[in-house]
Amino acid sequence: MALRPVQVNIKALDASAVGRFWAEALGWSAYSPGVTTYVGPAGGPDDGLVWPDPVVLGIDIVPVPEPRTTAKNRMHVDLATTSAAHQAELVARLQALGATPADVGQGDVPWTVLADPEGNEFCVLEPREVYRDTGPIAAVVVDCADPRAMARFWGEAVDWTLHEVTDDQAVFRSAKGSGPYLEFLRTPGVKTVPDRVHLDLLPYPGDDKAAEAARLRALGATDLDLGQGDVPWMCLADPEGHEFCVLAPS
Repeated sequence: MALRPVQVNIKALDASAVGRFWAEALGWSAYSPGVTTYVGPAGGPDDGLVWPDPVVLGIDIVPVPEPRTTAKNRMHVDLATTSAAHQAELVARLQALGATPADVGQGDVPWTVLADPEGNEFCVLEPREVYRDTGPIAAVVVDCADPRAMARFWGEAVDWTLHEVTDDQAVFRSAKGSGPYLEFLRTPGVKTVPDRVHLDLLPYPGDDKAAEAARLRALGATDLDLGQGDVPWMCLADPEGHEFCVLAPS
């Protein structure tokens, strides 16, 4: 048994507006099949929604009544570029869409830190060979205290391959060798507020969601009550408190 990461979940006051921003930012499409707004590549028989996407991690924007705090998100996405000119053009285009410069203490770095219209940070990276084939999202990046501990937990939790683990970072990617990377970076600070951005995981067809959740608890995950009530997904946290959801198979 193992779970597959299928989407990045972002909470927003205005899910439709944030969904439109990310669709334009990534060159994808926004769909609102229900309460949430899902952003992903078009590609169905009628050029519509394919979920879960076989390659990319989509973005699911979930409406919430609480505004974002000023605390830095502990998870963000990095966007890939192919040249210095592409990086500059993408930054300018994103700012025209409503992104704003963000200072998270990065100092003088070759990448650009921006925030989406509701303040969620993300990075536009300088060209890097490792991300040449990821698609628009190069990586989903998670702040953590102990990358080696995160490698142990997430290496058992999901079916992605561990590419690198050091005292400073742990790096995963789909076993198919496609799509974005999942990176845990050693970062000062601890969690102070509920996560605004998290991963959603999906069991494979035929696997049991409750059994998967029990397996995760045995690995060190804990149950979370976020006021979600009676819903078909389960809210959990990894050993460092990063929130994630186990979705119901469909």
